[in-house]
Amino acid sequence: MNEEAGAVAYAVVIPTLGRPSLGRVLTALAAGEGPRPARVVLVDDRPPDDPNPLPAAVPAALRDLVEIVPGRGAGPAAARNTGWRRSPEPWIAFLDDDVVPGPDWAAALAGDLAAADPDIAGVQARITVPLPLDRAPTDWERSTAGLATARWITADMAYRRAALESVGGFDERFPRAFREDADLALRVLAKGWILAVGERRTQHPVRPADAWVSVRQQAGNADDVLMRRLHGPDWWARADAPRGRLARHAAITAAGLAALGAAALGRRGAAAALGALWLVGTGEFAAARVLPGPRTKEEVRRMLTTSALIPPMAVAHWLAGHVRHRSVVSEREAAAEAQAQAEADARARARPDGRASDRAEGYIPFDSAISGNSDAYE
Repeated sequence: MNEEAGAVAYAVVIPTLGRPSLGRVLTALAAGEGPRPARVVLVDDRPPDDPNPLPAAVPAALRDLVEIVPGRGAGPAAARNTGWRRSPEPWIAFLDDDVVPGPDWAAALAGDLAAADPDIAGVQARITVPLPLDRAPTDWERSTAGLATARWITADMAYRRAALESVGGFDERFPRAFREDADLALRVLAKGWILAVGERRTQHPVRPADAWVSVRQQAGNADDVLMRRLHGPDWWARADAPRGRLARHAAITAAGLAALGAAALGRRGAAAALGALWLVGTGEFAAARVLPGPRTKEEVRRMLTTSALIPPMAVAHWLAGHVRHRSVVSEREAAAEAQAQAEADARARARPDGRASDRAEGYIPFDSAISGNSDAYE
């Protein structure tokens, strides 16, 4: 137990790439009211050959609590595993390095944890995303604003250590800050635990981003393939995740490729018709992104350019995900195969002649894990 008011002991784990916003997180934690964490684990997930120290100064109030541990440059899922496995506390509060905990965050977290029944595995914070008041938000700002309604995101999510241990922590085959938290939540729920929403509040400011961030985000389509492999086609509904536009992107990409093929074969009429389909699809996509925004010249230019690039990039990453994760078997399928093998071995041992099956007696381990990592944080 924490010394303050008998509060439940907890650790804070923050995976970081050394962004300037890390200092803001630490400052907010130091200035807040309420029970202090037993430790604050900063997992430095920059490339191992980066010789520079983390740029953020540790506030004096946290200096005795902060532990800086090296990650492997393998992404936030792996970094969070490194952090929570170094923390013996019964609760682990995961924070991203670009959030701002509120002034009463620690006190509200203590209340969330104290109110958690024994079957509650995790308690999510209430995330707010500040948007400009004097203009419509940009496409990137609207994308970030979606975090305010996302389920079980680890921007601020506290998990029982026992729940993390029961499922083996985060799946490190998710290399980006995308879907790794939904995957963990679905596995925890499948074990019979409950996830809840708490009362503490955390702000998630919109990070500065370049013009191509929306194109890079399409790498997440490969992670969606892994989610389907692991959790089945209905994982979207169970994770309460938006479906996105992959089907439309595929249709637009197919029309564009077919138009190029028809043109190469000299079939001008077919090329023109297919090109028109591509143009209509791309135009609809661009309009859907431009109209809700500020419609400045720069924003419109970005939307027109990236709207032409996003569909083929989304499809390319989706196809790459199918190749990369082609051998992945869901936990249910693996368990069913193991059960079937155990039953077959039991029947073989029970044969009247006492002969065992051709396969070795006993349980045969089934390993479905494959690797595939990237160091992208978005």
